[in-house]
Amino acid sequence: MTTDIAGLPTNLREGLRRAALDVPHRGIAIFDGRGRSCDRRSYGELYRLACDSAARFAGLGIGRDEPVLVALPTSWEWMEAWFGLLLRGAWPVASSGAGAMAAAEAQFEKVDKVMAAIGARHVVASDAFQAQAAAQGFGFAREGVVTCERLHAAAPAAGDGALGHSDGGDVAFLQLTSGSTGVPRAVMITHQGAIHNPVASDEAIGAPFGEPMHRLTESMVSWLPLYHDMGLIGCLMLPLLCGLDTWLLRPETFLARPRLWLEHLGGHGGSFAPAPNFGYQLCVERISADKREGLDLSLWRAALTGAEMVRPETTGAFSAAFEPHGFRPEAFRPCYGLAEGTLAVTFDVEGSGVRTRPAPRGTDAGFAMTEVVSTGVPIRDTRVRIAAPDGGGLPEGEIGEVCIKGPGVFRGYYGDPEATAAVLRDGWFATGDLGFLEGGELYLTGRTKDLLIVHGHNIMPDEIERIADSVTGGGGLMRSAAFSVARGAAGEQAVVVVEIADHDPGRLAEIGHEIRVRIGRAMGLPVADLLFVRRGRIPRTTSGKMQRGELRQRYLDGTLERLHVHDPAGRAPAQEPSR
Repeated sequence: MTTDIAGLPTNLREGLRRAALDVPHRGIAIFDGRGRSCDRRSYGELYRLACDSAARFAGLGIGRDEPVLVALPTSWEWMEAWFGLLLRGAWPVASSGAGAMAAAEAQFEKVDKVMAAIGARHVVASDAFQAQAAAQGFGFAREGVVTCERLHAAAPAAGDGALGHSDGGDVAFLQLTSGSTGVPRAVMITHQGAIHNPVASDEAIGAPFGEPMHRLTESMVSWLPLYHDMGLIGCLMLPLLCGLDTWLLRPETFLARPRLWLEHLGGHGGSFAPAPNFGYQLCVERISADKREGLDLSLWRAALTGAEMVRPETTGAFSAAFEPHGFRPEAFRPCYGLAEGTLAVTFDVEGSGVRTRPAPRGTDAGFAMTEVVSTGVPIRDTRVRIAAPDGGGLPEGEIGEVCIKGPGVFRGYYGDPEATAAVLRDGWFATGDLGFLEGGELYLTGRTKDLLIVHGHNIMPDEIERIADSVTGGGGLMRSAAFSVARGAAGEQAVVVVEIADHDPGRLAEIGHEIRVRIGRAMGLPVADLLFVRRGRIPRTTSGKMQRGELRQRYLDGTLERLHVHDPAGRAPAQEPSR
């Protein structure tokens, strides 16, 4: 199976057909909820299943270029629905199902809002999803849910007319953004982008070894959700287009038993696998020394880390914990990507592990940021520039907004031309991320929308959060979040919210005092309010990123349930600000 850039298939339907013909011995294995037994099928079986589903979707009246949500867990039902819609010529929209990463009601509300925003008539979901949504009064549950049973019972449309015919520049599917603020936007991904990006990524991953990664391995193992771009493109499309086996764990299985991911990596010859920073942190926290026995990570040549800020302390802790079991620290490969770029933008191609450099001086770098991580160089045919606030380019070493251009850049936000025009100009996408270039490599320092502007200074919330986490030992499932609020003539002031398992009021007072002292010492920044909440109270996106804007609004609304803190000095806790 060829994956040369010049010989790529013209659309994803052709890509799936080629996989079925060229690598009939390869396919997808999906583990059950316990992460032990799996259901494996070849790419040929997937192609036949998708063709059948496409005809049945056509029989249900679902047309071409019609957005349809797929709110199913990682399963063969998901494959049947998503690829069936793709082959039909409709636009599948992968969405988290009920209870995926948040409370069920919140997920139903999200599905409802997304469907309204993009004008979707249908969502493919389970019987339980439909019943629960109906019980809670969501209107889409009456006619808009296509259950697997309903799909299988549908009469297939006759002939090849049920299959769509697409060119490389046509929209293939819609990818929901992480939704850090408000309702997630639907990113229009083209066939060209969805094919070029994973193949160029395969080339970049294999760069330190002198050839594309698919020539050096037979499989990969992933737990990443398929409704996230890293899971969909990096862990499904890349293996399919490059002729590899892929072994998929459910995200909730990994969260409950992270050792299974590492165990299957060793057992199925996985030479590369991606995860966000918190995934590696979870392995460190949840897999004790005695539970690491028997793991063999010696074949793991590329441990990709992206999707959120790469923390050297996390990669260092992971290396220390698992190096005795064959893991090599140089296997860590930081990368940068986002949904609007299809997925990957830059990769570390040195293959020498996490590399850092001192943070540039200046307020835009964040007062407490002492080192930043290289995320590597742009993938093939992709360009990165750093823009000043006026849109002009900046020289190397200066921090500005990261802008990208290339085959993977999205067509626009579906149904939102104003939002598209605000970030997409002449093929360049303004990402909203801050960073700088040095030696052609990209270093990230934060996001423009997450800046705290306190006393005239620009402050990155990541740095405040890192200090708070250093006191509590957080950074994995329990995190801290920082944002600013306006307080009349005093202007914007910093607020820190800390998730914690310790609920003792006296102990919380001591921890809070230590956090304030450390932030003051490191950044010269007074904290206007610091509150403790139970684990899971900080809202996150489906990919695990903190929703600082949503948290700030809950704080302003007074709906955050703070834990009681006993101050021995008798001082009352700071009051929540008025709006």
